[in-house]
Amino acid sequence: MPTSPRRWLHTMAHALLPSSCALCGGRCEGAVCPPCHAQFVTRSPRCPRCANPAGAADAGRECAACLQRRPAYDATLAGADYLAPLDQLVLQLKFGGKLALAPWFARVLRDAVIDSGGLVLPNVLCPVPLGRRRLAERGFNQALEMARPLAKSLGVPLAPRLAVRARDTEAQSGVAPDQRGKNIRHAFIVAPDALAMVRGQHIGVVDDVMTSGHTLHELAATFKRNGAARVTNFVFARTPPR
Repeated sequence: MPTSPRRWLHTMAHALLPSSCALCGGRCEGAVCPPCHAQFVTRSPRCPRCANPAGAADAGRECAACLQRRPAYDATLAGADYLAPLDQLVLQLKFGGKLALAPWFARVLRDAVIDSGGLVLPNVLCPVPLGRRRLAERGFNQALEMARPLAKSLGVPLAPRLAVRARDTEAQSGVAPDQRGKNIRHAFIVAPDALAMVRGQHIGVVDDVMTSGHTLHELAATFKRNGAARVTNFVFARTPPR
């Protein structure tokens, strides 16, 4: 069977411009080679609501923190822990503009969905929106770059402007932990023309990293105030508690 022109061009491009693994530097197809993927992306028990690590005996149970003070979101799926060397990949995407990493992040999340077994897929996916200032500085929204391939692989519609930033906020990483809730409060609104897509629906929120969870809590609370039935977070990396 003759080779199609598209496949021939792909083969030639790969031969002339081979890609290398972002972790070990070895030649590979895609952003991360299979051995590094297998070594650094591992599955472990987590709290089903906030995705913090849990002991084997507590698998499937909400952690004490969530039971004591339930966040507005209903569930969180994390692809990996925010630890070396994967934390460097997040920084390379967010601040280094290495957009080729975003589809791999999405693939890790897709695999986590498959491995979860009983996860109910949302009706729509929405990336955490950036403020105008940060979007202008960066030139892209890393959450949106992840959400596009994730939505395609899961077969879930993507609504990039389901929510918007009502105001610019300081980066959460630069705010004291006890001030992060205040910093992000009332930062989001549901776009007026998107209200019908929120009411009674299960919303999936996509982000690169979850640390304190304040941003995702505030966004979920915004969706719930506008009638969302359920909110599930899809985050590439979860920062372990200190």
